[in-house]
Amino acid sequence: MKTEEIIIRDPYVLLYEDKYYLYGTRSKSCWGEMDGFDCYVSADLDNWEGPFEIFRKEEDFWADQSYWAPECYYKEGSFYLVATLGAENRKKSVNLLKADSPLGPFHYCSQLTPSDRECIDGTIYEEDGYGYLVYSNTLQDTITGDMCAIQLFDDWESTVGDPFKLFAANDAKWAFAVPFAKSEFGIDGEAYFSDGPSLFKARNGNLVMLWSSWAGKGYSVGVSYSESEKIQGPWKHESKLLIENGGHGMIFQKMDGTWNFSLHYPNDQYQEHPLFISISDGELPIEM
Repeated sequence: MKTEEIIIRDPYVLLYEDKYYLYGTRSKSCWGEMDGFDCYVSADLDNWEGPFEIFRKEEDFWADQSYWAPECYYKEGSFYLVATLGAENRKKSVNLLKADSPLGPFHYCSQLTPSDRECIDGTIYEEDGYGYLVYSNTLQDTITGDMCAIQLFDDWESTVGDPFKLFAANDAKWAFAVPFAKSEFGIDGEAYFSDGPSLFKARNGNLVMLWSSWAGKGYSVGVSYSESEKIQGPWKHESKLLIENGGHGMIFQKMDGTWNFSLHYPNDQYQEHPLFISISDGELPIEM
């Protein structure tokens, strides 16, 4: 199938042994009951095989909703899937799954975020030999839309110390309060959200984060920079948006060494598909 025929949210691309592996959130079941994750495989980012189911909920598994934003990493001979999971009587959390192949089957390992907070959209960034999980606190818990991080243990299956806040969504001038806070969540007053973080070091040394929130035309992607070039920040937010009516972007390197920006677009339900934009085309204000 072609890229535009794939209907997913939150696309994440892993390049491994001359193949691109595409992971994402199943659009058609995104807001209801969910039971698994899929992967698509390509040699050219245009023609794809799949979907291949890489994880399926067993009958007694605790999570039955919010199978969101899977990201796959290769580390020391194993593949690690970082993903959001949820259940009716349990707060959403970021979790770790593990496999011997990028196509799974993946097996559940552990929950990485605090049980007393609503946490979504985890991504891993490595700095000075340490891994960090960066994730969002949902607006049900934090109406300012906090982006947080926590250090990971060496095997990534557990965490070290306490989470720390990187910034709040309402720190960025482009982020708007969501118009559905009262109708969907029963929240009075202004509420902001952050999600879809993706971090990378640019060629000029900047530590860059792509992340999503609500802007004037809906779901959008913005850019922030760490002024210390370290994950602790402080973080400076660019005023110019990268994209509107699309989101959850990430950066990945192609086989030829060039860089691509991926996201789902448009953000219209059941119409979202992966969109790949070459950074060399000048679409992003990022010096790689």
